Amino acid sequence: MKISVLGAGGWGTTLAILLHYNGHDVTLWEYQKHYVKVLDKTRENSVYLPGIKIPSEIKITHDLEESTFKKNMIVLAVPSQFLRSVIKDIRSTNLKDTLLVSVAKGIEKKSLMTMSQMLIDVVPSLDAGQIGVLSGPSHAEEVSRRIPTAVVAASKNHDTSKTIQAAFMTSYFRVYSSTDILGVELGGAFKNVIAIGAGIIDGAKFGDNTKAAIMTRGVAEIARLGVAMGACPETFSGLSGMGDLIVTCMSRHSRNRFVGEQIGAGKKLKDVLKSMDMVAEGVETSRSASELSKKLQVETPITDEVYKILFEDKDPVKATNDLMTRDMKME
Repeated sequence: MKISVLGAGGWGTTLAILLHYNGHDVTLWEYQKHYVKVLDKTRENSVYLPGIKIPSEIKITHDLEESTFKKNMIVLAVPSQFLRSVIKDIRSTNLKDTLLVSVAKGIEKKSLMTMSQMLIDVVPSLDAGQIGVLSGPSHAEEVSRRIPTAVVAASKNHDTSKTIQAAFMTSYFRVYSSTDILGVELGGAFKNVIAIGAGIIDGAKFGDNTKAAIMTRGVAEIARLGVAMGACPETFSGLSGMGDLIVTCMSRHSRNRFVGEQIGAGKKLKDVLKSMDMVAEGVETSRSASELSKKLQVETPITDEVYKILFEDKDPVKATNDLMTRDMKME
């Protein structure tokens, strides 16, 4: 297939390389024109994926029209809060025979839409069967080094999810299929908020017991919210729910856990974000999740406390105490 990957961050670069080695004709689009020259010359994404060579056969470009013209599949690896502007720039392209696959894990902060919902909003002519997502516990740093990984491809159309599955499947990158695209997207987005909470626990020097409680109750919380939005409850026990939450809460590669850890250690959010090259999707998703929980009247105590710590300067110790001393409940 002719496939373009829009977004040359760590994940976009990793997937472009994976797809190339799977026999596809791959184009990698980078937003910054000057960085295209660097990538093309060095054949290494030293900022986001150091040490991994980009095969010479992968075309790297800043030309969005060239990247999207007559492609069988377009992989959207742009951070969620910037994806709408990119899609607006390609909506005049003939996308009738193109599959769009989102790999971003976030909720748009103003519209409160998932990425698949936002695609339809920007390009109403798209059929839901043209849209898919790829999500699950998959750090670029490990996938790029061919460390065994399992993810899930989802679309409302079963054939589309199977097509995505076949395109990405390798001996080290196992892909399952699903038709619960909403649940897969929500699991991938909401777990980032819980991961910030887990990082706060680490930074504040609480223990393993505390972190286990945050992770376990976090799964219950995101499942409640996801089901209220129309997702299948089983999805949150799978790779894009529990699986992604475990790796994001525990891994040294996790940007969201890192943000939480720094804040738990006493740093301010603006200073932490300023020091980072990559985007921590959970920061903005905590705003969206908090709004959604209020709108749908779903109880999300961990999300609420993470939001207050991030944006209202609530003390992490006080937030943890408030969680622990809530009214008694059944599990």
